[in-house]
Amino acid sequence: MHLKNETILREFVLLGLSSDPKTQVALFILFTSVYTIILIGNFLIIVLVLTDANLHTPMYFFLSTLSFLDLCYSTSTLPRMLRDLLSVNKVISYGECAAQMYIALSLGESECVLLVVMAYDRYVAICCPLHYTTIMSKMVCIRLAVGTWMSGFLLSISHVVLTFNTNTCGHNVINHFICDVPEVLSLGCENIILVELIFYIVGIIILLTPVTFIVISYVNIILSILKIASSSGRRKAFSTCSSHMMVVVIFYGSAMASYMKPRSSSLPGTDKVIAVFYAIVTPMLNPMIYTLRNNDVKDAFVKLITK
Repeated sequence: MHLKNETILREFVLLGLSSDPKTQVALFILFTSVYTIILIGNFLIIVLVLTDANLHTPMYFFLSTLSFLDLCYSTSTLPRMLRDLLSVNKVISYGECAAQMYIALSLGESECVLLVVMAYDRYVAICCPLHYTTIMSKMVCIRLAVGTWMSGFLLSISHVVLTFNTNTCGHNVINHFICDVPEVLSLGCENIILVELIFYIVGIIILLTPVTFIVISYVNIILSILKIASSSGRRKAFSTCSSHMMVVVIFYGSAMASYMKPRSSSLPGTDKVIAVFYAIVTPMLNPMIYTLRNNDVKDAFVKLITK
């Protein structure tokens, strides 16, 4: 990989969320607590799915995959941010910045694909119940899970290469707490309108294509649910989908707000707030949404702590 800035630029400076020392300490305490919740909540879901036989189904297999993705995603950014909050030297090396961007983008794009797979799983379960075990076999689930990871890590390569081939003319101060594509691109001193346009179009494709498949799946799911005769059956069917729909809205809403808006419309500081939401808040909310709204997971938790 040949990167233009490699011989010129060796490090970046991350300005972080705040320059006020007292605010930084308060943010450190807050986000340390949030990171702890993320670790405990997502790790707990993985353990429950692995240990409880009642959760050995495709839906919970994909849920545990989502939890593992969220663990990795938050770990790719939060520890570095926590260190910077208590550090005077907020310098990040060129290689570490590129690595952080690549890993975070890969995991984020993998989650985009995984949410589509989870919607497809619910579609098959509700619209084709008699063929569910055949269509969503163990091997199919494993292949779908592997495919989500591979797609994310392959798609992100071009993003990072294109971003770090932008000439910054020595500018290295990033007004953010992570090395994100828009912020690194904003350092460019050459005409980067074409590069930004490419990223904007790619962002629309990567985000809107999965959303389209999810919407189509849920339109068919809702039509099938409305045909169920008993009200209890309809409620049960809706409850198995509502948690996933909430996660989709939160994840894609924040991602679209970050990657699908024109840079000229960004107010100072808004990009940081949006990034906090999709990189930190979303991984914390996901296990809560699935745990609090899912009786199977709650029953598995009770059995685990009463053993």
